[in-house]
Amino acid sequence: MDKNSLAYWQDKAATLSIEGRAFIDGAYRDAQSGRTFDCVSPIDGKLLAKVADSGAADVDAAVAAARRAFDARVWSGLNPRKRKSVLLRWAKLMREHRDELSLLETLDAGKPIADTTSVDVPGAAYCVEWYAEAIDKVGGEVVPSDHHLVGLVTREPIGVVAAVVPWNFPLLMAAWKFGPALAAGNSVVLKPSEKSPLTAIRVAQLALDAGIPAGVFNVVPGGGEPGKLLALHADVDCLAFTGSTNVGKLIMQYAGQSNLKRVWLELGGKSPNIVLPDCPDLDRAANAAAGAIFYNMGEMCTAGSRLLVHRDIKDAFLERLAVAARGYTPGNPLDPQTSMGAIVDQVQLDRVLGYIEAGRAEAKLLLGGSRVKQESGGFYIEPTVFDVKPDAKIAREEIFGPVLSVITFDTVEEAVRIANDSDYGLAAAVWTGNLTTAHEVARSLRAGTVWVNCYDEGGDMNFPFGGYKQSGNGRDKSLHALEKYTELKSTLVRLR
Repeated sequence: MDKNSLAYWQDKAATLSIEGRAFIDGAYRDAQSGRTFDCVSPIDGKLLAKVADSGAADVDAAVAAARRAFDARVWSGLNPRKRKSVLLRWAKLMREHRDELSLLETLDAGKPIADTTSVDVPGAAYCVEWYAEAIDKVGGEVVPSDHHLVGLVTREPIGVVAAVVPWNFPLLMAAWKFGPALAAGNSVVLKPSEKSPLTAIRVAQLALDAGIPAGVFNVVPGGGEPGKLLALHADVDCLAFTGSTNVGKLIMQYAGQSNLKRVWLELGGKSPNIVLPDCPDLDRAANAAAGAIFYNMGEMCTAGSRLLVHRDIKDAFLERLAVAARGYTPGNPLDPQTSMGAIVDQVQLDRVLGYIEAGRAEAKLLLGGSRVKQESGGFYIEPTVFDVKPDAKIAREEIFGPVLSVITFDTVEEAVRIANDSDYGLAAAVWTGNLTTAHEVARSLRAGTVWVNCYDEGGDMNFPFGGYKQSGNGRDKSLHALEKYTELKSTLVRLR
């Protein structure tokens, strides 16, 4: 059967085996309470699996297993090249199971199969490979101290790392946490979102198969309770979180109420995409602007949800944008031809539709605005574009859906002011044919990533990823991410 056909993936889905139990200390386990929650596919609203709803006993068991493994040095005590070889085997297994993992991701999160097979799963494997390759290449320092001393600065694993990850890129965002955390020698307790837990549960077995010792990598699915319990847990040394700003603030409070564990947060965004009148290629900019908000159904923290267009080119640009948006017609995510899938669940669907209604009251609807494909039983929204003022609700609050706010400006200074007038500072972009303008605007934008004449480029692991202001702290990706999961130690040896 043709792998590029809907029938191929539907046939694989019909025979797919789905594991829904927690993974603790090297084995799958039901929640000790016996509780489960329904894992429903946004494609058609049908039940995929009953998944273990982890509670306090399960979190305690996972953290205890992680601590035992760390204290026994079954992972952190391995020679760097040994850890490297195990992680490389794990990444290889992810690639060998690409179709299975991609299918789980698509069924669970509504993401197009064309994306999960080309971006999500290969990206997660690449992340693990990248950090594996870094293990035996990152060293410490010899300090230029007084001659009677030898001064060393080394990095050591921090201990037990909890990773609480989102539902929009379930496996990829998890890999951005567990890749560097494991490479540094830590033990990990992963809490996937209850909206999309299936790939995290599956890769745990692959980790064990690759040779990661029992207890080093654990997965505790569940609702909000496991995440809160991990944040409050006195035996968790570090918590890395990607999700909403409101929950991130709570996690910081929980850390303060417990053991002052390190907390690293990658939070929300309302990213500006600025198109200046000297933009060198309006067609490319329009295609990129559409992708910036409609790719992954707009469920992206870096989504270019605020499109700032100079008045002189606004009409011409919006004509091109409307054409580009038509390339994101919602369809069955199992069809390799589909470029826009389903909203993750009913709750998020209602949230996005609520923002669209708010937009109808305060802005001009230019495109879309409706739920579609209701006969499928799934959760689909068509690409939606509003012409808004900068202070409109839909132009200020993160929607996490395919809803674009177009804002008009007259000067570069005005565009930068509007762009920076936000609680967030995750990403931004500027389109210009002037090199000086490009650099000056990039310097002025308060964001962790700035793209010039492109959007969402740079998929390799060399670029740090994170934000300013209420978009969080710390950075995922790059060698800088290793800093989050290590402690600095100064060692001074007196010679005489």
